[in-house]
Amino acid sequence: MKLGFLGCGKMATALVGGVVEAGVCPAKSVFVYDCVPVASAALAQKTGVTVAVDAAELVATVEAIVLCVKPADALAALRALGDALSEKLVISIVAGLSLAKLEAAAGAKARVVRVMPNTPALIHQGAAAFATGSTATPEDAALVSMIFSAVGRAVQVKEALMDAVTGLSGSGPAYVYLVIEALADGGVLMGLPRDLALQLAAQTVAGAAGMVLSTGLHPAALKDQVTSPGGTTIAGLEELEANGVRSAFLSAVRAATERSRQLGA
Repeated sequence: MKLGFLGCGKMATALVGGVVEAGVCPAKSVFVYDCVPVASAALAQKTGVTVAVDAAELVATVEAIVLCVKPADALAALRALGDALSEKLVISIVAGLSLAKLEAAAGAKARVVRVMPNTPALIHQGAAAFATGSTATPEDAALVSMIFSAVGRAVQVKEALMDAVTGLSGSGPAYVYLVIEALADGGVLMGLPRDLALQLAAQTVAGAAGMVLSTGLHPAALKDQVTSPGGTTIAGLEELEANGVRSAFLSAVRAATERSRQLGA
């Protein structure tokens, strides 16, 4: 199979590197194009993939296209390709664009899958959810899962859940960065050097997340394992609950989800 990437930004770079390194697709079977020539040239130099002359050549060469352009340019890019997308698989990572809009722009004979990745894909620790369009096949879904599993974890959901995915995992890295910054500030407040506090905070968050994923235990059970009667952790948890941290995260996911719905309307 030949795979194409229309747009060569950071996420496309992560995906290309992932699929090549994981063996999903050899470099010789991956083609890229960006309207900024230096972007596609840099990606090709880094990964060994081939730069297409233009978007039309890219689509003519491959069976599946990953749409990685800016939201404002996406629908126009699909319409410009017209009948060339017939019988092709179009995988969109463009935020806020519904399957209905993507399918209308790509044409009735194109098969469309919508994906919401997140930025930790850049270090192969991403979380992506995808929803399939009306004519996409199970084989298309399997291919999308392989591509995004190469840079993290990928799950299939109904499209109605994509805005919630955006509010949770799409925007979620920013929430966690805020947590890391706040933990480090707390360490500095208590006398730790800034660089040491930041290192300990980031590793603590990474380790805790790894425990959830590797053990399969509910976070509450893991929390209880750390929380001794009358100890330091329960004292800290009391302050977090008193200051509404849990409620704040619920509200953050709600607000980001609602904003995603507004942008896609």
